[in-house]
Amino acid sequence: MKRRAISLGLGAFAYSGLHRLTPNALRGRGVILTLHRVRPQATSGFAPNALLEITPEFLDEALALLTKRGFQFVSLADAVRRLSEPTAERFVALTFDDGYTDFVRYALPVLEKHAAPLTLFLSPGFIEGGAQLWWLQLEEAVRRLDSVTLEGGATLPARTDAEKAAAYEAIYWRLRALPEARLLEACQRLAAQAGVSDEALREDLFLGWDEIAALAHHERVQIGAHSMTHVRLAQWPEGRARDEMAQSRAALESRLSRPVAAFCYPVGDPTSAGAREFALARELGFRIGVTTRPGMLFPEHAAHTLALPRVSLNGLWQDGRSLDVLLSGAPFWLWNRGERVNVA
Repeated sequence: MKRRAISLGLGAFAYSGLHRLTPNALRGRGVILTLHRVRPQATSGFAPNALLEITPEFLDEALALLTKRGFQFVSLADAVRRLSEPTAERFVALTFDDGYTDFVRYALPVLEKHAAPLTLFLSPGFIEGGAQLWWLQLEEAVRRLDSVTLEGGATLPARTDAEKAAAYEAIYWRLRALPEARLLEACQRLAAQAGVSDEALREDLFLGWDEIAALAHHERVQIGAHSMTHVRLAQWPEGRARDEMAQSRAALESRLSRPVAAFCYPVGDPTSAGAREFALARELGFRIGVTTRPGMLFPEHAAHTLALPRVSLNGLWQDGRSLDVLLSGAPFWLWNRGERVNVA
C-alpha cells in the first residue's frame, strides 16, 4: 500500500506538473542518491527485491537528466562542504550500498562516462562472511519452496510467481515488525528448510577484497563503512552498535590502507538508526553519516552531517518523469510534513 501510494503520488505530480512550481526554498541545495544494484533487467517474474536494482540504461538516463537540470556531480565530502558555502549551483552525490558484484561491470562504466564521483559503502561481513543476508535468504527460500509456513502455523502457497510474491510480502512485513534477533532466526530456519546457503549467496553477489582494493585506488571512488554485519543498529544494545560501527571502519582501513570517514546506517530508517546511533558516529570520529530518511539537502544539514537524508534511485520508478518529480523536492516536503530537516 505504501509503494502504491508513492506511485500514485509521483504519477499525480508528473501528470499535473505541479512539482515544477516548487519554490526554491523546498528544492534544496543538493541531494544524495542511494543506489544498490545496477544490472540488466532480470527476466524472472518473481523478483521481490527488484526495488534494490536499476538497469545500466536507466542509470545513464538519470545521470544525463541530472546534468540537464543543472546538478553538479560531487563527492560526498564535497557535498557536505558545500552545505556551508553560498552558491547557487545544485549538486548531487552518489552512494552505492553493500558492494554488489555487478557494480564493476555495469555501474562503473556509466559513472566514468559522466565523470561522476561516488561513495561505496561496504560491510566486511558481506565480503568475508559473518553477515546474514536475510532478505536474500527469504527471497531464495520462497523461490525454491512450494509453500511457506509462517510463525504461528499458517501456511501460504508458493507455486506460481504470483503466489510467491504474495508469500514473500506477507512474511517480509511480519518479520520486519519483530526484533531483529527474531527476524534473523526465522530467516535462518527458512533458509535451512529450503537448502539455501548464505555462503553461496555471498560469493555470488558481493565483491571480494581484491576487487574492492582495486576500486579503492580508482580516482572517483571513495569507500565508506556500513557496519560489520549489516544489522539494524537501533535494534541492538549500545555496545553491539558501537562495535559494529568501529570494527567495520577498522577492517576497511586495515585492508585498504585508506582512511574511512563516512558511515552508512544499515536500513537507515528511524527504526534502524536514530539519535543514539548519530551520537555514536560522532563519538567514533566519523565525519559523515547517511540515512535512508528521504529528503533534499539544505544549509541546515551542515549542523547534522551525521544524519543526512538520501533519495532512493530504485527499480520501482525507473523513468525520467518520476526522477524529475523527486528532484523538485516537493514529495519530501509532503513526506516530512513541511520540515526541511528530520533528525529526531
